[in-house]
Amino acid sequence: MTNRREKIILDMDPGHDDAVALMLARIHPRIDLRGVTVVAGNQTLEKTARNALNVATAVGLKGVPVAAGMSRPLVREQVIADDIHGVTGLDGPVFGEPEVALDPRHGVDLIIDLLMASDGDITLVPTGPLTNVAVALRKEPRIAERIRRIVLMGGAYQLGNITPAAEFNIYADPEAAHVVFTCGRPIVMMGLDLTRQALCTRPVVQRIRALGNPVAVLFAELMEFFTKTQKEVFGWEAPPLHDPTTVAWVADPTLFETKPMHVEVELRGEKTYGRTCCDFYGITGNGANAEVAVKLDVPRFWDFVTETLALYS
Repeated sequence: MTNRREKIILDMDPGHDDAVALMLARIHPRIDLRGVTVVAGNQTLEKTARNALNVATAVGLKGVPVAAGMSRPLVREQVIADDIHGVTGLDGPVFGEPEVALDPRHGVDLIIDLLMASDGDITLVPTGPLTNVAVALRKEPRIAERIRRIVLMGGAYQLGNITPAAEFNIYADPEAAHVVFTCGRPIVMMGLDLTRQALCTRPVVQRIRALGNPVAVLFAELMEFFTKTQKEVFGWEAPPLHDPTTVAWVADPTLFETKPMHVEVELRGEKTYGRTCCDFYGITGNGANAEVAVKLDVPRFWDFVTETLALYS
């Protein structure tokens, strides 16, 4: 495993699991967080941006711009996940006034600025709908060649979670997802098939809470609410911690097994709108455009999360 720090832009819609992704990205020694951009998704942009500032304050984020981006999908009507993430999008903990302010730039422009000033060595890590990334690619096509790779949470090669066919992040803006999956850059997809292996059980929460530092306690408070709503909506005894798998892959890809697949986003199906059609067996003959995660080393993943959050002590 290399000791080189991976430069990333974290594009997010916090969201309980997005919040944990930021906790990890802020402090892990193999991550160099260059920017945080916020998109509407789990809640409206006003709320997800506020949540990003609250979490940025909690983790002591300094010197890293946080910018609000797209407030609605490209084409479809807006959907949010308030049944999972609550009225604020980050229900559970009580936050004070954030000490981190939004960068004056639009999130799309921040993505473009950081990539155009780079040496082609920045990885995009989107953990929400892909609207910001898609609009950046359309507004400034030259950024495509400067994206090292895209490591995203979204999609599924089996079952959805907002419809039988579709996963929430892709369903929230399928047209944006189409732009991203056809942009020609290397993509690593953390879909539901993988993230449903990352179950945040009660012993995991207790282990992390026992670290005792404020960020670990915040993690536990977030997971208390997240566990309750996931149980109510899906019947899970322990919630899947979706978004942090992206940051974990960037820091340590050996935690994962991936399979190359051709992924196409369904845009026209009445019942399948937003589905990621993943050619698991290569039957179409189309070349793979993504590495799709299929297996997680669960014990090592939770060691990774725990050891990273312990760095806040």
